[in-house]
Amino acid sequence: MNGFLDDNFLLTTKTAQRLYHDVAADLPIIDYHCHLPPNQIRENASFANLGDMWLGGDHYKWRGMRAAGVPEALITGEDVDPKERFMAWAKVVPMLVLNPLYHWTHLELKRCFGCDQVLSEKTGEAVWEEINAQLGADGLRVGDLLERFKVQVVGTTDDPADDLGDHLVHHKNGGRPRMVPTFRPDKAMVVQSISDWNDWVDRLASVSGLSIGDLDTFMTALEKRHAFFAENGCRLSDHGIGNTHFEACGETEAKQIFAVLRSGAHVSDIDAAKWKTWIL
Repeated sequence: MNGFLDDNFLLTTKTAQRLYHDVAADLPIIDYHCHLPPNQIRENASFANLGDMWLGGDHYKWRGMRAAGVPEALITGEDVDPKERFMAWAKVVPMLVLNPLYHWTHLELKRCFGCDQVLSEKTGEAVWEEINAQLGADGLRVGDLLERFKVQVVGTTDDPADDLGDHLVHHKNGGRPRMVPTFRPDKAMVVQSISDWNDWVDRLASVSGLSIGDLDTFMTALEKRHAFFAENGCRLSDHGIGNTHFEACGETEAKQIFAVLRSGAHVSDIDAAKWKTWIL
C-alpha cells in the first residue's frame, strides 16, 4: 500500500511530518473516550476470529453495512457465521472510499496486524486467513494491542446503573492500562419505551439503594451514582444527543411528567421533549 498507508499517511506537509514523527509518535495515549467493553480489558480477552473482533460490537461498521443494504440479520443476528458477516463487510468496504471507515479499516489491518492488503470481496478470504492466524487464545489479546499503542489510560463508556464491577476488579488487581469509567446517562433522558425506561429506573434504584418514586429521589439516585463514579476515577461524562430540540419545562412540570412515566403511562411527544430538556 505504498502511497496509501505509508508512514506519512495524511501528513501532507513537512511540518505535519515533523510534528508527528519527531514529537507525537512516541507519546503515550490518554484515551478519554472509547467503547471498549470493560470486561474485555479486565480479562485481557482474546478473539476467536476477525469477524468477532471487528463486527461483534462496532456500531460504526454496522452503520456502513446498513447504508450499503446489508440485511440486519447478517449485521447483528446472533446465529450468523462470523466469516459470513466478515465477508459481507469486506464487500462493503470498497463503497466507503472517502468515508473514515475506509481509512480506519486499513489502518487497523496495517498497524495492528501488519497486513498490507486492501480489503474487498476479492481479497476478503486472504485477509481472513492472514489475520486469524494472529488471533485465538494463544494470539494477540486486548492487552497486547493497548500496550502496542502505548495506551496509559482508557476511559470506557458506562451507564449510571452499572456497578462498575469490572473497573473495581481491574483496579484491585493492578491492571494495566489504567481503566476509568465515563458517566453516560442517556437512558435517564430517553422515554420512547416507557417499559424500558422504568426497567432502567428500577436498576438505578437497586444500585443506589433507594426506592425511586418521585423526581427528587430520582435525582438523588443519579447524584449518588455520579459520586460513586467520581470515587472510582471518573472525570468525564458523555451524552448521546440526537438533536437540540427545546421545550421549556420547570421543576413542577417535570415532577408531574416523572410521575406519569413512573406509573407506566405514555406521555405525549411534547412532554417527552420537555422531560429531555429538563433532565439535560
